[in-house]
Amino acid sequence: MSPRSAAAGHGAFITIDGPDGGGKTTQAERLREHLSGLGIEVLLTREPGGTWLGERLRDVLLARTGAGAAPTDPLTDALLFNAARRQIVREVIRPALEAGTTVICARFADSTLAYQGHGAGVSLESLRELADVATDGLAPDLTLLLDLPVEVGLARKGPGDVTRFEAEFDLDFHRRVRAGFLAIARAEPERVVVVDATATRDAVASAIATAADARLGLGTGPRSVRARTGS
Repeated sequence: MSPRSAAAGHGAFITIDGPDGGGKTTQAERLREHLSGLGIEVLLTREPGGTWLGERLRDVLLARTGAGAAPTDPLTDALLFNAARRQIVREVIRPALEAGTTVICARFADSTLAYQGHGAGVSLESLRELADVATDGLAPDLTLLLDLPVEVGLARKGPGDVTRFEAEFDLDFHRRVRAGFLAIARAEPERVVVVDATATRDAVASAIATAADARLGLGTGPRSVRARTGS
């Protein structure tokens, strides 16, 4: 089957999101390999990051707070995440989509809703308005939500993987974040597919590939998966 991008003249936008420790980076790369193997031109990127500005904001946003420094206000975090988002949408994501390339992005606007909104208490309405401005209304065609219990996800993080959000926020915060992601999935079941990230890497990759194939209209046959939609 010809790639969706070639048929439709516009690439698909796929995001991979969810609580910490779900394996987003690994699974984004696995999905890129899967789609590339089917002849689809794919661009893989991440948030925050993916541009000169975005990578520098990533360093600021994820670094542990220095001794004596005041905690970052959650709305400040949201504004910085959206600044990085604005840059990657305009510089990388939208041009690639318009050129017919399918884009896979590890994290996107759902993360800000979950972390700064559900987790830290910033108004969800305000965050949605910010995201709409930052993205010019761009929304993913498919979001793969890698879900797992908070304790399991945090236990997977090695010392070199621990960011400010794991080091300085308590379990209740992370539980609210997870609940926020699942609330987004329930509200938008046509966009969000929830994947059980406690399964093996191969099983998660298979579930993700199946969901992506279905959304892109690729008939690659059935797989044994552990995926559920909007639950």
